[in-house]
Amino acid sequence: MKLGIGTYTYMWSIGFPGASPEKPMDAMNLISKASELGVHVVQFGPNLPLDSLSEQQLEELIRRARECAVEIEVGTRGLETDHLRAQILLAKKVGARLLRTVPELAGQTPSIGEIRAALEAIVPFLEQSQICLALENGRVPAGDLAAMFERLGSRCVGVTLDTVNSLAIPEGTREVVRHLAKYTFCFHVKDFVVKRVWHMMGFSVEGRPADEGQMDLPWILGELRKAGADPNAILELWPPEQAHLKATIALEDAWARESISNLRRYIPG
Repeated sequence: MKLGIGTYTYMWSIGFPGASPEKPMDAMNLISKASELGVHVVQFGPNLPLDSLSEQQLEELIRRARECAVEIEVGTRGLETDHLRAQILLAKKVGARLLRTVPELAGQTPSIGEIRAALEAIVPFLEQSQICLALENGRVPAGDLAAMFERLGSRCVGVTLDTVNSLAIPEGTREVVRHLAKYTFCFHVKDFVVKRVWHMMGFSVEGRPADEGQMDLPWILGELRKAGADPNAILELWPPEQAHLKATIALEDAWARESISNLRRYIPG
């Protein structure tokens, strides 16, 4: 297991509709940030897609990653066959061994049957390319995903295990891990707290620096090891919005540094 960062470590710094930094973090900046933090994996997601780079920019990124001893992972969204084939080719080009995707597209969650059919269509190309495809858990029940992976029986298809996403269903982290540990190709380390709102009529979910919230990291790592899984661990953060975007970006960076320091107690690589 190697420790890494990704584009969802720095969502505020990269920017998104409604939050546009004066100087957005770009792909090369993210590689440099990994080198600065001393981590050796960077996962690019659809908020900073590698296929938006020119050929020259991509070659420069690959060269810089090699200089920094950083492994690149590719992230995307959706399950459409032609799109996944293009992303697999991109992964091959940058030397990635893993392609992460989120089944949901344009706010729609496909049925488990639709997901299985899409995976069956892409498995031969994955096996030929020697790339692993890791679906991120979220709005599909973990038990359904586990049963589908078991039926597929492909070593090239598994899960990106996220510690918070499934609260949307809702499913707790322990339930998700117990179902999906053995199929985990990638581990998104995202800490959080669930707390009562002041009027006591409901709860809020907020991000925290890694190992400072309610995520039981030692237990999760133990379950992954028991299941024989050895995924890279990619830090993701949910820092709350501050009064000004610059302050939010500064908080995000502070949380990233603090989180990596905390995680090294458990994941030295």
